[in-house]
Amino acid sequence: MENPLLLFPQLNISASKDKAYYKIMKPAIKEEPHKSGKSGAKQKRNRLSLLLQKSEFHEGDHPGKPGNLTRAASVSPEEAVKWGESFDKLLSEKAGLDAFTKFLKTEFSEENIEFWIACEDYKKSKTAHELLPKAKIIYETFIQKDAPKEVNLDFQTKEVTSQNIEQPVITTFDAAQNTVYRLMEQDSYPRFLKSDLYLNLVKGRNPSRPTLRRRSRSFTVNDFQGVRPDFTIW
Repeated sequence: MENPLLLFPQLNISASKDKAYYKIMKPAIKEEPHKSGKSGAKQKRNRLSLLLQKSEFHEGDHPGKPGNLTRAASVSPEEAVKWGESFDKLLSEKAGLDAFTKFLKTEFSEENIEFWIACEDYKKSKTAHELLPKAKIIYETFIQKDAPKEVNLDFQTKEVTSQNIEQPVITTFDAAQNTVYRLMEQDSYPRFLKSDLYLNLVKGRNPSRPTLRRRSRSFTVNDFQGVRPDFTIW
């Protein structure tokens, strides 16, 4: 009879049966796959990230990353002054888009600019084959009820967009994008021009870390996924 130690060298014969069983089964337990729901949600977030990263405004970077914010802080006062000419002028400049995104993060409303950027990328699709997967990602992320980054749209605009999502065309999100654009132009943009972040850029100063301003918004569980409590403050 073969020596069991030769057949199962990882099995400690001197240990109890329970311990031996645990040593054999433990690797199998570690390899148990995640639930399909969590995997699907993660894949959706990854697809959205790829979609946003393709925008020519980013050149491979997501707006608001530290590197982008550093570049925004290094713009000349003359360039920053031009951003005050119009909202369109602000968004047409890479550094201006980055600075505005940073400001929206302090107000917890960055989903508006992310939606606008996603729509800009969507309209650059070269074939009809590209439209459907992109359209579904945008719809599920920003428009459908309880979407993780749902933007504020009126009922009619949301209904029209929802009806066109199954057979999307280049103009599918135009109405929704224009609504969000006007919201940012009339609401967020004036506050941006009065913010310390922008005024410091105009004066040629390095902006200090802005204070986060909590806006009136119903947070979802998705807002807090991946956040770990810091017990060191206790």
